[in-house]
Amino acid sequence: MIDRRSALIFLFSAFVPVVPILGQKTAPKMPGTGSGAKSFGAPEATAAKFTDVTAALGLDFRNLASHTLKKYLIETMGGGAALFDYDNDGRLDLFLVNGAPLSDPTPKGRIPQKTGPQYWNRLYRQKRDGTFEDVTEEAGLQGWGYSMGVAVGDYDNDGNADLFVTAYGGNRLYHNNGDGTFTDVTAKAGLNGSGWSTSAAWVDLDNDGLLDLIVLRYMEWDFDDVWCGPPKEGLRSYCSPNQFRPATPLVYHNDGDGHFTEVSKKTGLSKAGKGLGIAFADYDRDGRLDICVANDSMFEFLYRNKGDGTFEEVGLMAGVAVDGDGATYAGMGVDFADYDNDGLPDLLITDLGNQAYALYKNNGDGSFTYATYTSGLADITRPHSGWGFRFMDFDNDGWKDLLIVQGHDMDNVELTTPNLRYREPPVLIRNTGGKFTDISSTAGSVFKEPWVGRGMAIGDIDNDGRLDAVITTNDGAAHILRNETPTRNHWLILKLVGHRSNRDGIGAEVKLTTSKGMQLQTVTTAGSYLSSSDKRVHFGLGAEAVAQRVEIRWPSGIVQVLEAVRADQILQVDEPLHADAPRGAANR
Repeated sequence: MIDRRSALIFLFSAFVPVVPILGQKTAPKMPGTGSGAKSFGAPEATAAKFTDVTAALGLDFRNLASHTLKKYLIETMGGGAALFDYDNDGRLDLFLVNGAPLSDPTPKGRIPQKTGPQYWNRLYRQKRDGTFEDVTEEAGLQGWGYSMGVAVGDYDNDGNADLFVTAYGGNRLYHNNGDGTFTDVTAKAGLNGSGWSTSAAWVDLDNDGLLDLIVLRYMEWDFDDVWCGPPKEGLRSYCSPNQFRPATPLVYHNDGDGHFTEVSKKTGLSKAGKGLGIAFADYDRDGRLDICVANDSMFEFLYRNKGDGTFEEVGLMAGVAVDGDGATYAGMGVDFADYDNDGLPDLLITDLGNQAYALYKNNGDGSFTYATYTSGLADITRPHSGWGFRFMDFDNDGWKDLLIVQGHDMDNVELTTPNLRYREPPVLIRNTGGKFTDISSTAGSVFKEPWVGRGMAIGDIDNDGRLDAVITTNDGAAHILRNETPTRNHWLILKLVGHRSNRDGIGAEVKLTTSKGMQLQTVTTAGSYLSSSDKRVHFGLGAEAVAQRVEIRWPSGIVQVLEAVRADQILQVDEPLHADAPRGAANR
């Protein structure tokens, strides 16, 4: 791999970047962020509109959970989704994860297997007319076992997006061959794993230019016949995660030769949890990526990057381990984003009904304040159960809004807790400048459709500058939500291509400035729940037709500056190979 990477660097040295650049080594502390940063201008109200275009785009998929009378906990989890451009044609494609048949009862120690096409994972290629065609079989991605989540990343820097699929009983790595097909390289890579894996994230933990892999595991669990709930026929419930022991995650270092080495203990990331969601950002502004893990019904984890190749778990000390009342909750989906545009990455973690989704505002001193009440999210979210979500600027006004998938895990919750619902519509929550307002009732009929929502991936599917979404449901259909919000606001999408850093630019931090203020984002495909979103970075610019300055801090340490970047375009930005490239304008 070393020789191959050297050859790639030599090739890229002759490549002319899409935009002129300024490179310099990054400072230990990031400038222009924190309480002294200029806040982005106040948003203007825009009528929201999302439309379910699943049938119109040719998507016909159903997640099969294989519900049994024994009520095995795995039946409640659903599967993930990925939006990514696997064939490099500039259009986002779609991968959906499926389950496997369970016998009733299922013997302990059995690993469920897919027994027919109805249980296959599915790859859908987006055609030129915007519709999708099922290319699963020709791509070789039918899958294995009871699949759960998906993570997208170009682990070998060959320019093709690879797929990692988690499952109960073992995971799979699929190498993208660049010709429309994938090869299962799990055994060669050493990534099979064991136990019950959930969400995973590609991220370069040691900044060597190669993506490493973090795989969360849910709990120590087998097909035990445990009766939970009232001892009365018809009232049996799925067991609480408190019935089971937490499990350690799997952390794999990319060795650069197609093989990975498990390093969870070596890196300090081996604390046992009940992990369901993972996200990362540089929350303490020291120039190093930190990691948040959403745990179910126990402390949430925040791993601080110590800068020596190891991490320390500081969730309780930083104020994100519990809610504002000091209680644990059912952490499921998670996202790291600067929702109030003060230059500091904040955190949101979704949970079950009667708990309220947990928003943590970054204080700029390494700590967070529980902001669910002050932001307005408590009243909006307390009756609901949230899973996959992302911060996303749906109306391009420069403020990150929230699209959240909802639905309880207990199918009989309405019998035991009448104020909650098993099936719930998704919710669209507008960011009004650091405060939140539920606008679902006027955003389209899709927000009146009750689903057992689980995974969600976001990306601009039709490349019109407005972020769309794919939602999965437990034992139900997948849905494509097209953003049709009428707005004159401007936008900018950046596709980062690393050359000294990993090819995807994952972990790069992008700071965009207009005359109205500043926005901050981290390049990632992780976040949400069991899902993987488009790696391209989207910014809403409001009324501004030009971004005065775009500053990119690459994982390699190079800082690249673009000036006078015209709005309303998808712009590829190549990382410079050297830190002394000249400054210039970017108007393409």
